Order: sequence, then structure tokens, then C-alpha cells
Amino acid sequence: MNLNQVYQENLARRVRSLYQNDDFSRKDEAIDSKFYEKPRFVEHLDSTALAAVTKVIDKLVVEKNPVVLDLMASWDSHLPFSLDPAEVVGLGMNAEELKTNQALDRYVVQDLNEKNILPFNDACFNLVLNTVSVDYLTNPEAVFAEVARVLKPGGLFLVFFSNRFFEPKVTRIWRNASESERICLVEQWLADSGLFTGTKVFVQKGLKRPEDDKYAHTGLPSDPVIAVWAERKGGLANKPPRPRPAPRPRSLTPAELRAQAKEVARTLKCPYCGERLVKWQVPQTPFTEWDAPFMHLCANDQCSYLQAGFEVMSEQGNTGVSYRFVFNPQNNSVISLPVHSLSTLKDGIVE
Repeated sequence: MNLNQVYQENLARRVRSLYQNDDFSRKDEAIDSKFYEKPRFVEHLDSTALAAVTKVIDKLVVEKNPVVLDLMASWDSHLPFSLDPAEVVGLGMNAEELKTNQALDRYVVQDLNEKNILPFNDACFNLVLNTVSVDYLTNPEAVFAEVARVLKPGGLFLVFFSNRFFEPKVTRIWRNASESERICLVEQWLADSGLFTGTKVFVQKGLKRPEDDKYAHTGLPSDPVIAVWAERKGGLANKPPRPRPAPRPRSLTPAELRAQAKEVARTLKCPYCGERLVKWQVPQTPFTEWDAPFMHLCANDQCSYLQAGFEVMSEQGNTGVSYRFVFNPQNNSVISLPVHSLSTLKDGIVE
């Protein structure tokens, strides 16, 4: 059994543990078309988060003049200007919102919870995009299978979500799941169809909220952005991988690590973001032995090392986990400590 099979089995086990009775029930079970009959011309994410959506699409879509389906679309598709699509089709719930969406060449009004079948021919799209709407699907497996049907071989299915939703219409399993469990759910729905390959994850969270945002005064960070994507099976065997949405710090040689540690010892600054490291008291537990009572860590949630770590850890099967840069003054070494949330390790900060 290879590592990918082990990961898929562990993923399936985690997802099965989430399922209970009435998993896809909602607080408001009235027909969705009634809930969405009035247009809502609002942004569901702040501008920093929306910029991340556009950036990820720009990086991942390498096809020239792609034919795009914006699934569960609204009044804005957040497509980059560089995409230059041959056609963009929107499928959503409100005709007035769809009519306002300047990215769309045509649109279809359809409730996917009432009718799962997509009104399109087989293999007619290069990209199917779903932005902050997957949490409302009451039969996601059926919809994901339909997405695979309408995608061309090698085509991309890109799903974005955050932590914001319409409370009455979100499914119970999504509402009760943690962030990492939600990633697992989307990954498993992709796997269940048997028609997708190469699933990847991008996470951006903890960035500063824009100053002109209406919630800026609360101190809340920018809305998290999580992207999960996979390609339709059947693409070219030797096709190069799609570019990563975010740059990843390269692995350092032993000599480079020693030089980095020497510089950090002199400056006590993070080499990836330039922020000053904070003093951190190591936890006293019977399970872990530390060779120093204090270390210095980068507590900057916007650090590129932390942000890129989500993708690295996801590829190792640790979905929703990242790591922080840490300097050990006892032996002048640098290490990475895993974090399951942005608050992990912060309770040990003493300065």
C-alpha cells in the first residue's frame, strides 16, 4: 500500500466519523428558491480574501481561452482579467444577480438541491468553479459526479470556502465540522466519484483585515480562504503539474541552515517575514523532553513560512495543519513546530 492509499483510507475514516443522522438537513428546510428569490448584492468575503480567490484562479488555470462554468454563481465571479476565457457560463439561484454578473456570457437558473443534473453536455468545460457555496449542497456527491461529467479530461474543479455562511441554509454536517474536517469532507466528495485525481489544498488565514472593511474595528483577521481542487481523470499522462498558488520556501542545505541560525541568533528576527521573534516558554509535559526552558518563535500569522506550511502539511496528509518558525537559543538551531490553529503555541508567549 503506497502513501497515497494510506492517506485516502485515513481521510475516509475521518470523514465517516463525522456522519450522523440527518447530516444534510438545514435549519430552514423550505424550498431554496424561496430563500434566494430576493437578490443579495453583497460580498461574502472581505477584499483581501477575494483577492486570494482571484490569485488562486490565476495561478491554477493554465489553459488558454478556457470554457468556464461558475457553479452556484452570484453577481460577481472573481475571475482574473488575465484568464481570457472563451466562454463563462453561470448557474445560480437568482436571475437578477446573474444578469448583473459582467463575467458571464450566459446563465442558467437552477436549484442544485432540487435537481442535481447539470444542463450541459459531457466534457464541455475546462474549469468548473464553486466559490463559498459548497456548504449549502444537500447531495454533494451527486453534484461532484455531475461536475466530473461536464469537465473535459484533465479539466479543473476548484472549490473555495471560508467560515462564513447563511446559517439557515448551511448543512448540519458542515456547520458542526471543524475547518480541517471541512477540508476532509470536500476531499472525500471528490474521491467518492472516482473521477478526479491529484487533489490539492491551499489555505490562507490570519492576514490583516482591510482597513476599510466594515468589521475592521473588531480586530478580526481577514476571512480565511481555503481552496480544494482536483483534475478530471483522463488528461495527458505527461502533463506538467499546475503551478502552486503560493510560493513555498525552498529546502535549505545543512550549511544554509547553520548560516540562517547564526543570523537569527544575532537579530532574533524571522528570516521569512522579518518580524521580531517572541520569547516562548516550552510546555512541561511527560511526553516531550525539551533541551531549553525558553525558545523564540515567529508569532506573525501573516508569515510566508506559516502560510506556505498549510500546503506542505496537507501534501503529507496533515490537512489543516501548518508550522511556525522557532529558534532554540540553547544550541543555536532552527526548528519547525506544528500548529493546528493560529492560536496554537501562543499561550506560551511570555513577552
